[in-house]
Amino acid sequence: MPSLFDPFHLGGLSLPNRVVMAPMTRSRATADGLATESVATYYAQRATAGLLISEGIQPSARSQSTVNTPGLHTPEQAAAWKQVTDAVHVNGGRIFAQLMHSGRVSHPNVTGTVPVAPSALGVGTPIFATRFGDPAGMQPAPEPHELTTSEVADEIAVFVDAARNAVEAGFDGVELHGANGYLIHQFLSSNANRRTDAYGGSINGRIRFAVETAEATAQAIGADKVGIRLSPGSQLWDIEENDVPDLYTALTSALAPLGIAYLHTVAATEADVLLAMRKLWPSAFIVNPSTVVNPQPSGKPEGEYWLAQGADLVSFGRNYLANPDLVERFRAEAPLAQADADTIYHGGDQGYITYSNHQP
Repeated sequence: MPSLFDPFHLGGLSLPNRVVMAPMTRSRATADGLATESVATYYAQRATAGLLISEGIQPSARSQSTVNTPGLHTPEQAAAWKQVTDAVHVNGGRIFAQLMHSGRVSHPNVTGTVPVAPSALGVGTPIFATRFGDPAGMQPAPEPHELTTSEVADEIAVFVDAARNAVEAGFDGVELHGANGYLIHQFLSSNANRRTDAYGGSINGRIRFAVETAEATAQAIGADKVGIRLSPGSQLWDIEENDVPDLYTALTSALAPLGIAYLHTVAATEADVLLAMRKLWPSAFIVNPSTVVNPQPSGKPEGEYWLAQGADLVSFGRNYLANPDLVERFRAEAPLAQADADTIYHGGDQGYITYSNHQP
């Protein structure tokens, strides 16, 4: 069985270990979506991970979910990310940009416009109309605009354009956020997607947006620079999937021939579903063990378990907030510092400097 500390080849990258930092919303960009110097410091501190995956980055203005999250849809935003990728690379790291289109999980208070979605069905729970994690800022979700068939192609294009911007900004690749209730996941869903055109109805229709987005992005920047994150069975943001095994078997089978670098799964469902996906997937398979059902930060034992089940890489989220040296602590069997609630849920500059034993 491989160890978390064994090297791994991912696309065109040589990873020194199999530890991945999972994407986590940090909400510390400027109001116009620019990454800052503190963002660069944050990622550079964690560069000993085999791979860093950035926080969710909006690929267009109307795809933003909450305030103070960064974008990759303007030249100024791409230029601001260059300080981050440079800092990571100087520290010997590798970083992918997670492209996150919120779809219906957005509010006009944030974007100034009505959100878009597969169908005109709002989220059935309150959403963040201000900073992520701020309960006082939660408001009822608006009814989104249902994308026409031609408009679906426009939303695929924003992922492609943002991927090109990511490469220009120095990222080593991009991860398409197809998990946790956001736009790609909304198309996969059996309750958020009530379309009757080619992008809805049957499983083959509901997976089409995800597959076409991955294919177009791979064609634009190279398949070895593209990954996708999925969360089979996740019910975040009022998502339902009444056919999880069949849906994700079909999706994995359709994505496999594209030759993309990796499939990143969240352990939100029965292990059998992930193991079936692993058998179908020809390239790197990443598992994130921590879920809404099991919200405790995952550690080395969980990582070793999933490597034994066939994962190639394991991603860790919240433990990376308080332990930027997580790989070294795993290796030394050292105690892990605990992140406080403000660090986890607010993510701004104050939370950034309060993790235990580490000052920027």
